Formats: sequence, C-alpha cells, structure tokens
Amino acid sequence: MDIIGFIVKLFLSPQVFAPIVFPGLLTALVVLLIIIWAERKIAARIQMRVGPLYVTRHLGGVLQMLADGTRYMFQEFIVPETADRIPFIVAPILALTLAILPFAFIPSAPGFSPISSPLTLPAVLAVISAIPISVLLMGWASNNKFSIQGAVREAFMSLGYEVPLFISAISMSILYGTMSLEEMVTKQFIPGLILNPIAAFTFLVSMIMSAGKLPFDIVEGEQEIVAGSYVEYTGIIFGLGMGLAYLKLYALSLIYTIIFLSGWEPLPKLLYDIYPGIAGIFLFVKAFLLMLFIVFLRSVYGRYRLDQALKIGWRIYFVMSIVSLILSLGVRVILNV
Repeated sequence: MDIIGFIVKLFLSPQVFAPIVFPGLLTALVVLLIIIWAERKIAARIQMRVGPLYVTRHLGGVLQMLADGTRYMFQEFIVPETADRIPFIVAPILALTLAILPFAFIPSAPGFSPISSPLTLPAVLAVISAIPISVLLMGWASNNKFSIQGAVREAFMSLGYEVPLFISAISMSILYGTMSLEEMVTKQFIPGLILNPIAAFTFLVSMIMSAGKLPFDIVEGEQEIVAGSYVEYTGIIFGLGMGLAYLKLYALSLIYTIIFLSGWEPLPKLLYDIYPGIAGIFLFVKAFLLMLFIVFLRSVYGRYRLDQALKIGWRIYFVMSIVSLILSLGVRVILNV
C-alpha cells in the first residue's frame, strides 16, 4: 500500500500531473482532436458544407480526427534519399518537445505549478520562441524546394510576431509588477483586457501569427508551397507536424487567459481552496473558448502575403506594443502601485 500511495502521490504532484495530464500532454492531445474537428465543422457550416461526418455520424463526426490520427500511425514513415537523415528524424521530435515544454511553466490552479519561479512568463515565451528553430531544421533537412521555402517563411514570420508578442507581454508584467504567471492572476482585480486593451489585442494577433493560423498560415501555404516544411514527412510524424500549430495555440491561449482574462478568477477563493480542480476547469474553459474564436477566423479572412504580414507586424503591431508599454507605465503611475 505504501508503494501504491507513493505512486499516486507522485502522479498527483504538480511536477508530474501538470505537464503530463493537465494542462499538459494528455489534455493537449484531446484539445487537438476536438479543436481540429470544431475548426472544420465551423468552416463547413459557414460555407454551407457538411464537414467531417463519416466516423460517428450520429455525433456529428466528432471522432473523425481520431480516425485520421490512427490512419497516420499505420502509415509508413519514409526518409527521402536526398534528405539529411539524422536532422530529418530529430527535428520533429525536437519540435514536439518544445511544444510540450511550456506546460511545465503554466499554472493550472493556485499553488499548482510544476515549476515555481518568479520568471515563468519569460521562460514560457522563450521556449515557444525556440519552436521555429525546429521548423527551420525540418525544412533544411528535407532538401526540398518547397520545404526550404516554408522554412524561410517561418524565419521571416518569427521576425514579424515575436517582438510585438514579447513587448505586449512585458507591458502586462510591468502593470502587475511581476513576471510570475500565478501572481499575475492574483493581482488582476480588474482583467488585463480592460486595463490594457492595446496589449491584449497586440498579443492576440501575435499569438495567431505564432500559431500559424489563418489569416497567417503563410508557412504552410497549401495553395502555394503544398505544406511548407512538412511536405516530405509522412505517417505519424506528418501528423505531429500538423498538430504543432495547435499545440502552440493551446499553450498561448492558456497564457493569454492568465494574463488578460484573470485566469481562474473570479471564482471565490474558498471554492478553489476546497476544490482546486474547479480552478483548472474554469481556466481551461476560457482558453478553449478563445481557441474556438481563433479557428473561427479561418472562415472569415483570406491569407495574407508574406510581405503584408511582415509589414503589419512591424508597422502596426510593433508600434501598438510600444504604445501598450507606455500605457502600462501610465496606468501603474495613476493607480500608484
């Protein structure tokens, strides 16, 4: 019994439970399946189509993505003769590792953070900003003209969104007086979305660019460069590559919810002191609704060209991020905090 109790206690500890179960890998995989299905269904409904239907027809085809994932698992993984074999295999593994690592820094409830640090915000943003390196490696190792074009686009896009993303996040850390994600929630007597709407909007657009969702799915550009850096990949590795954008979107949605939407607040403190899981559920629901809004944009906007995305990134959102920084300093002075 002592061994079983030790295993259960270890599994439920923040250092294990958070990165593996919630908000980590297992929850991320479930979100991945549901959000892709929802994206396809929303787009189909707006375009007067049916969308995924053949698997679990009576449930609206909700398990279609699981069937697609199973199909990927049984497909052969082929390494092209012209590819650089070792980086071709290592790059997707590196990308998946970097996409999962942010969940080790994201708190899911008060006092339930795998890594307790006063610098969780810059840490998680630093990990997310390293993901494009693996995408570049995938494109270079494939030795394919479309893959290389996708990799180059990823490099350019990262220059367009990372600076506004970081500055808007830093502006909120200045406003709250901390870089700890958990402390940011406790200090939001008013949601950050209201205190600094410019930072909220800039961060939102930058995270959409970072996740490569429409209208910024320029790196993949199916009508132009087939699938970008992933064009030579097959089987489950191709599926992981396609899911990478959604993992980034999930992590960034959790961060956005914590910084701008008060995280698990405004639940009464007594409630989540007694039932800590309720705080995690409340945080998850907010983040999931945000993801639904972002994938809805696929049906509303067309894709930007690369030069257009870079232009608005530097001429508009970079300027807005600087303004949000000044606004945070002004609000902090006015509130005398």
